[in-house]
Amino acid sequence: MKVEEYVMTNNDQMEAVLAKAQTLSEALPYIQKFNGAKIVVKYGGSAMLDDNLKFNVIRDVALLKLIGMKPIVVHGGGKEISTILKKFGKESEFINGLRVTDEETLDVAEMVLSKVNKSLVAMMTSLGLKAVGISGKDAGLLKVKQKLADGKDIGYVGEVTESNSELLDTLIEHDFIPVIAPIGIGEEDNHGYNINADDCACAIATAVSAEKLVFLTDIEGVFVDPSDKRTLISEMDIHEAQEFIDKGVVGGGMMPKLQNCIEAMKNGVSRVHILDGRVEHCLLLEFFTEKGIGTAILKEALF
Repeated sequence: MKVEEYVMTNNDQMEAVLAKAQTLSEALPYIQKFNGAKIVVKYGGSAMLDDNLKFNVIRDVALLKLIGMKPIVVHGGGKEISTILKKFGKESEFINGLRVTDEETLDVAEMVLSKVNKSLVAMMTSLGLKAVGISGKDAGLLKVKQKLADGKDIGYVGEVTESNSELLDTLIEHDFIPVIAPIGIGEEDNHGYNINADDCACAIATAVSAEKLVFLTDIEGVFVDPSDKRTLISEMDIHEAQEFIDKGVVGGGMMPKLQNCIEAMKNGVSRVHILDGRVEHCLLLEFFTEKGIGTAILKEALF
């Protein structure tokens, strides 16, 4: 190797090391601020279907835990449920984004969600963490009533009426990471009910008074113009989020997410983040860098 090439290689390596050091230094105030904070991560979408992305998400959750935060993971599994139902010759039916859930569909949903739940727990265990997989049925964590879609009966679909944090508080106190499947227990019939995973995450975040609630999705965040990726909104307050809904600026799957964000913050959650779960280390980039990569929704405007 020529001297000039050697010097250039060394310079490139030094710049890379300095960039990493700068990132770590930038993260310090955020680590200090959120030490001991409860963080609810709703994990779903395409990031659950890619093994590499799945491992990166769980590794990021592990890092949050190891630097002093108290993460709670709420996971979905809708795409896997649809796949298994199809193998059984049963087509999935949705009304207003909610899965029509008869007894057979509920059985499949519980089976699939249990498998997903335990695979996430196993992944955390492999990283040296203590994790426990539960559902909303356990210790009456999530009690529900039947949820209707435009007044229509869609079966065993639950709307959370009560969330009991006692089990979660006990697990967190003993250094465990709760991993929660979105199945609740009927307040009147004690039957199992499928719960929308976003609704489940909001109920859990409210129950534990989480500092942060994070939705990992298949979109980059909230846009002024969804067709123009340059219009991503890095931060907005709860009032701006409500204006977006009232004016019909957002549609599709983003509107119920924004509604969930607003409801969670009205009930005590400090901050909500909407992130693209397909981006590697999205949690770390959003939490520990000045710019972040998704949309953060705050209770009040910073300025």
